[in-house]
This record gives sequence, C-alpha cells and structure tokens, in this order.
Amino acid sequence: MIDVNQLRKGTCFTKDGELYRVTDYKHIKTGRGGATIRVTVRNLRSGSLTEMTFPSGNVVEDISIEARPVQYLYDDGEFLHFMDMETYEQPQLRRDIFGDDILYLKENMELKLNSYQGEIIDYTLPTTMEYVVVEAEMAVAGDRAQNPSKKVKLETGLEISVPMFINVGDLLRINLEDGTYITRVNK
Repeated sequence: MIDVNQLRKGTCFTKDGELYRVTDYKHIKTGRGGATIRVTVRNLRSGSLTEMTFPSGNVVEDISIEARPVQYLYDDGEFLHFMDMETYEQPQLRRDIFGDDILYLKENMELKLNSYQGEIIDYTLPTTMEYVVVEAEMAVAGDRAQNPSKKVKLETGLEISVPMFINVGDLLRINLEDGTYITRVNK
C-alpha cells in the first residue's frame, strides 16, 4: 500500500481492479480542512485518461511493473512487432496502444515494454532519438527576426517546429517526452 501523498508522475497503482499510471499530480491545500490530492491517471489496459481526487491520508495499492528491453521490428498495419533483447521472443502490441507516439517509432530502435503479472500493459520510450529530415519548408532570407521557426517532416512522418537553418537530410535529436527539437547532429 502507498499513501496518496507519495503518488508522483510515473507511479503505478491499482484501484477497483484497474491498473493506472500517474501522468500529473497536484497537492491542493485549502485554508480550512484537509488537503486533497488530485491526480490525472492513464488506465494501462484501456489507455483512457481520468482525473481522480483523494483526501490526504488515503492509501492505494501500488504495483510492481517489470520493464523488459525490446527492439522495434516493424508495423504490419494492425500490430507492432518487437523482439525481446534477452529471450529473442517476439511480442506484438496493437497499434492503438501507442496512440500518437507511434510516430516516434523507427526500425531497430530500443525501448522498454512494461508488464504486470505477465501481461504487457505499457511502454517506455527513450528520452531522446535521432531522426532524418525528409521535408522542410524553405527559409526566406531576412526572415530571422524574433527567433522564427518552421515545420519539418521527419523520416517517421512526425512533424515538428525547428529553427530556420534546418534543411532536408539533416539529422536532428528530438526530445520524445514532448516532441520538441533539441539540436542538429553532425553525421
């Protein structure tokens, strides 16, 4: 059991038979009365986001998640196929589990699949990855005031905003937590 005051982003727990991961945490203390804990959680089986409120001092049952390193192999249109880096088993997951994060996946990238009691329920992407720019808007000479940006399309289909000097063929390091440009990488 874990006190709700200890719930932080990334913590997993079970309530009413469902598995949840905390995506946002707020501790709210009003002038009178006790504090309340408001968390936004993702149901690890259905993927839905829900907001829960607990009185301070309540407890929930924490769970232990096992993370296994895997390599992304391919997408067959319905399932994403992976290879376990230790046992060489090839688990597959439905595409909808990844949602918009599917645009971060590229062949041979390493990530972690998280399981609870043998059931794969979640994934953990690396913090950063490198992608090649395949489409970029043209920068206009003199269009440099106030740090402008432009949209580019990466090799996986992901579109992001980058500085004006980025061109087709450049290798970029991207922050996968929020999908933002970090830097251009020398090849």
